[in-house]
Amino acid sequence: MNSVKNLDLTKIETMSQQRGKPFRILVVDDEPRVRDVFKEFCEVTRSVEVDIAVNGLEAVEKVQGGDYDLVTMDLIMPEMAGVEAVSRIKEMRPYLPIIIVTGNATEKLVNEAGVRGAASLLYKPVMLKDFVNEIIVTLEKSQDRRSRA
Repeated sequence: MNSVKNLDLTKIETMSQQRGKPFRILVVDDEPRVRDVFKEFCEVTRSVEVDIAVNGLEAVEKVQGGDYDLVTMDLIMPEMAGVEAVSRIKEMRPYLPIIIVTGNATEKLVNEAGVRGAASLLYKPVMLKDFVNEIIVTLEKSQDRRSRA
C-alpha cells in the first residue's frame, strides 16, 4: 500500500457529513504493517474511525459488542480463519458489508468467503487508492440498501 498523500477523500467526507457521524470500520488482519497503513488512512480523515482485530475470533467478539459500518477481513489468520469469521459475523449482522483483503488465499477459499457473504475482494499488496475507493463504493451500496429497507 502506498502513502495517503494525494488521496481524494471528498466523497467519503461528504457521505460522513450527510449522516452526521464518521463511518466505523473494523480492520481484521494479523499483519501489523497492513493494520498500520489502515490506521494512517484514518488519521488523514475524520470521516472514518478504525478499530483493529488481529484474528477472526477477536473480530467476531468486536462485531458482537460494537456497531460497525464495514469490516475488512484477511482470510488466512491464526485463532479463527477469515471464512469462519465472515460466516459468524453474517449470522449476527447480515447487512454488515465485509471486504476481503488477502494476499495468498486459494481460489477455493476466496469463493467460499463470497458464498458466505463477503461483499468484495482485494488482493494484497493493495494500493491505498484502490482500498479507499472500494470502501467508498461498498459504503455507498450499504447505505442505498439501508435506505430502501
